[in-house]
Amino acid sequence: MLLRGLTWLIVFQLLGTGLNVLFLPFLPGPIIGMVLLLIYLVVRGEVGEPLEHAAGGLLKYLPLILVPPAVGVMAYGAEMARYGLAMAVTLFVSLFLALPLCGWIMERLMRRKLARESQS
Repeated sequence: MLLRGLTWLIVFQLLGTGLNVLFLPFLPGPIIGMVLLLIYLVVRGEVGEPLEHAAGGLLKYLPLILVPPAVGVMAYGAEMARYGLAMAVTLFVSLFLALPLCGWIMERLMRRKLARESQS
């Protein structure tokens, strides 16, 4: 089960990398793959057990993702002090754009799930 789920994750990452190289050089390949995976899961309507098992296993290692940014803060402290205001404004603007979008998407998904359950 775990191997099948990891294979699906790698396939979508490879698809994203392929699209990155061929058509979209300005977007990272793993991000494109993640969007493709999201589209696949929305069309399918559910997360399969192998994929859920693989993703759950990877979630244990999520805190390791915070190590590179912490090292970057220590290594590039002077640059962050110089451009801190611009970075803070960018972060706040992106937060205020992304937060309502995520809420709207969640509402739609919850309505879809409730409608599907009421039909059953």
